[in-house]
Amino acid sequence: MQSGAELRTNSKSQKNLLPQNSTPHGRLRHLVSLSYPKMLVLLFVLSLPIVNPWIHGDGVGYYAYLHSPLIDHNLQFEDEWQAGNASFTMGRIGPNGEVLASQYTSTHHIDNHFSVGPAILWAPFVATVHYVLVCLDYFGANFSLSGFTRPYLLAMALSTALYGFLGLWLSFCLARHYISEKWAFLATVGYWLASPLPVYMYLNPSWSHAHSLFSVALFLWYWHRNRGRRTAFQWVVLGLLAALMVNVYYLNVVLLLVPGCEAIAQYVEAIRTGPESQQSGSRQSVASLLSFHLLFGLIFVIGMLPTLITKKIIYGGFFTTGYPGATDWRWARPVLFKVLFSSDHGLLSWTPILILAMLGMAMFHRLDRPLAFSLWITLVTFYYVIACYVNWDGLASFGNRFFISLGPIFILGLAAFFERFSRLWKNESKAFVGGALAVCIFISWNIGFIFQWGGHLIPVRGPISWRIMVYNQFRVVPESGWETIEAYLFHRNRMLRQIEQKDIQQLNEDQPSNKQP
Repeated sequence: MQSGAELRTNSKSQKNLLPQNSTPHGRLRHLVSLSYPKMLVLLFVLSLPIVNPWIHGDGVGYYAYLHSPLIDHNLQFEDEWQAGNASFTMGRIGPNGEVLASQYTSTHHIDNHFSVGPAILWAPFVATVHYVLVCLDYFGANFSLSGFTRPYLLAMALSTALYGFLGLWLSFCLARHYISEKWAFLATVGYWLASPLPVYMYLNPSWSHAHSLFSVALFLWYWHRNRGRRTAFQWVVLGLLAALMVNVYYLNVVLLLVPGCEAIAQYVEAIRTGPESQQSGSRQSVASLLSFHLLFGLIFVIGMLPTLITKKIIYGGFFTTGYPGATDWRWARPVLFKVLFSSDHGLLSWTPILILAMLGMAMFHRLDRPLAFSLWITLVTFYYVIACYVNWDGLASFGNRFFISLGPIFILGLAAFFERFSRLWKNESKAFVGGALAVCIFISWNIGFIFQWGGHLIPVRGPISWRIMVYNQFRVVPESGWETIEAYLFHRNRMLRQIEQKDIQQLNEDQPSNKQP
């Protein structure tokens, strides 16, 4: 875009003849605009040194679904449980190193209620490392093939980071379909670094949440790409992607409301327009829609076989997950306020940048009313389901980690908010600087918060004191921040052992009794 001075000096004919980016200023802006995707890639590459290749907590259960079939060729998880970190093995492993009898189900398998989806996504990377090591071992290299050595853990952790980044990238692509690329970029970076995602993308990569972001983003991106009318093959792909995101994280089934809302609108339109428009090819008939939706449902069920089969083997029933049953949920007594604002991992109180995302989603209806409606239905339903769950706070959680699945929706909302925010400024460049400054403040706050949570300056489980937390943010974190960064980068094992001891101490003080979804 040309500056005001250029517009005044050029004649109308010259303006019409010159391309928009022909001036030096225009070419510079064009170059900057093209660089946003590259900047995302650069940020990801620069972030890789903080990837933490370890299996911890819930990650023991997720990784077991890959390790046991790959190394032991079965679904007996004794080796994985015995190799777990100390805070995980508490209450699971006896004093002599044996798995406690209480850990076994009626089928004599260990009660592994975690999902199989992350193992599916890790498999191409970790299996490749395994078979490379097998080949090297065959030629006398003498590598350990236990599945727990550093090459395996690096493959697991780096692939988790990659999936998290791909989820962000797909969300960025979806957002820039509606909103200028600069605001989509700012929204993506804001969510990336000012939400709970860094904890589960880098620090605890053996958990499922980065995979959940990726699988949901991939599903929404592909659904949107073929929105409105799909071939049979595209319905098959969509069904497989839907199954993937539910295999990764069971609560992602709520995202099926997005194509569900689309389907309802299509049926209403098909009935309203009648057979004439359907014969002309402008609309799909009810029979055609029904056949495609049945195909989608069939493929979805087939895609869910990894979960259904493993649950059948472990629990004796295809639909037994190992989590609290539906009767244990508080369907009539949801803790709606606590989920958002509690000091015990409240969604908005721990992740304030999402307040802007919510406001942005309210503004997004101007751009695509049907999509905004379906995303709001999905968001509210997901929120209600979490508010009914017995462990709505996520127990040992940074922020409310369950909502990481909805990252693509939040990024879309943030982008819409920044775009509307820019209209308050006469100069768009100044608006971008203002938005970037706000994002940096949210990111700094979040990183300090993660520092406190990871170092047990605040409780990992249960409510926190906001007075202590704010004091730590402005006094403790700045004083010891660089020392902690140095310890994490160069003395990580010692640091992690210290954190584990603090975690055990808190577990001894407050034993959680329920499982997480």
